[in-house]
Amino acid sequence: MSEEKAKLNGPDLTQGVELSMVPDGTMLLGHADGEPVLLVRRGDELFAIGAICTHYGAPLETGLIVGDTVRCPWHHACFSLRTGAALRAPALDPVPRWRVEKVRDVAGQFRPVEQRAGTIYVREKLESGVWPWHPLAAGMPESIIIVGGGAAGNAAAETLRQEGYSGGITMLSADEAAPCDRPNLSKGYLAGTASEESNLLRPAKFYRDHEIDLRLGARVAAIDTGSWHVELADGSRHAYGALLLATGADPVRLEVPGGGLPHVHYLRTLADSRALVSKALASRRAVVIGASFIGLEVAASLRARNVEVHVVAPETIPMEKILGPEAGNFIRRLHEEHGVTFHLGTTATSIDERSVTLKNGEKLQADLVVAGIGVRPAISLAERAGLAIDRGVTVDEYLETSVPRIFAAGDIARWPDRLTGERIRVEHFVVAERQGQTAARNILGRRERFDAVPFFWTEQYDFGIAYVGHAERWDQAEINGSLDRRDCTITYRRAGNKLAIAVVHRDLEGLRAEVEFERTIATKNGSARQAST
Repeated sequence: MSEEKAKLNGPDLTQGVELSMVPDGTMLLGHADGEPVLLVRRGDELFAIGAICTHYGAPLETGLIVGDTVRCPWHHACFSLRTGAALRAPALDPVPRWRVEKVRDVAGQFRPVEQRAGTIYVREKLESGVWPWHPLAAGMPESIIIVGGGAAGNAAAETLRQEGYSGGITMLSADEAAPCDRPNLSKGYLAGTASEESNLLRPAKFYRDHEIDLRLGARVAAIDTGSWHVELADGSRHAYGALLLATGADPVRLEVPGGGLPHVHYLRTLADSRALVSKALASRRAVVIGASFIGLEVAASLRARNVEVHVVAPETIPMEKILGPEAGNFIRRLHEEHGVTFHLGTTATSIDERSVTLKNGEKLQADLVVAGIGVRPAISLAERAGLAIDRGVTVDEYLETSVPRIFAAGDIARWPDRLTGERIRVEHFVVAERQGQTAARNILGRRERFDAVPFFWTEQYDFGIAYVGHAERWDQAEINGSLDRRDCTITYRRAGNKLAIAVVHRDLEGLRAEVEFERTIATKNGSARQAST
């Protein structure tokens, strides 16, 4: 934790505060025994939990209370007020909690009504909850195999143990590195502000301690759905009682002469980012092909290393399809202010050891080329196994595929979305983690719908934007506030229906929109259940 985050603000809660200082439904930031503490009141109940989000250190006092939870303002993690548990990704670890005592004032009858409840004291710190360990119940799979070592697979493995599952868990990852914070590969890690160790979701000891058999460099070649086995590329076979496919996505490769040269890089894995960092340190000029989120984050990170950057993309406005023309033009100006040169409305036609040739004949000098032209879901394994495929692996509302006992989560899963009324597939880290959590509970028979509202964020230089919802197609983008002042909300609608919002420096508004979308989904679920009875 940084010194800034460790500063103690507000009252010393161990010395007591009047209940009137914490109106119902509000939070009070204070401290206890040298730690920042959030005191929260819900009706007659009082809770004291850690005030710092365990994901990236956001101040929870600027978040939102929803029921008996508090949501993080930055990346929408969710914590239980009762237990401190991290209920939703991207946070994986709980926040601490303390016992709260309310002492009544015997002279309260002579005081104003709002002060008669007395004084609140935060007492001793309570132990964090220990993950339960339950014997396997009837019908429970004896072993679970997770294919994939990314966000969804890691979240599923952790959730299985959190839910008390005591059977065997094997995570088969084709990657050579343990599960990592993939969004940071193009941000802090590439820019040089985050270490490789800090980028791992969990240390190796975590998997050993929780008896999660993480096997790296383990590529699954086939699934035998008849005998419930997976076969690895090395010929070994592993039986499963339930299977989760979380194979993620692969970068789209450049199909131009020179696209396979050693100085042409893609960014998906920790190894990719490590190689890119090494090359960036020895490069003066880079060409980034593609103005996607990945491409533009890479451009910003390379500028942080003082590498000259040119961005090449076929669109005339970066990110216009997702964020709209005004936001796209703002992002272009942002990069230009940091020295990036754009070549839009064109494509690369060839690459050699020293340059990139564009469709218009222009040559751009380049020691380093980075391609960020999209990804494709890694569905060949599922397709060969006979699972239903529709531009991804088709799953139901419980994330189960067309073959019983096989679930899918993350970038490959196309699920029925209640908000849009369509099947959608989303390639975002938080969505993948939350799907892994839901899939794990459903493997254990919980029958929990996946109704989480999609969320992602991007950071480029000192600018950040968060996006809530899913508007694959929209016909109206309404801006409230000012992009230039970095204080606005962009609402995306189709046929008048609100599908998503993007917020800049309006974190609380983003959380409120998430809750609004959740209520819309709950209403639609209720209507669907009523119609089926």
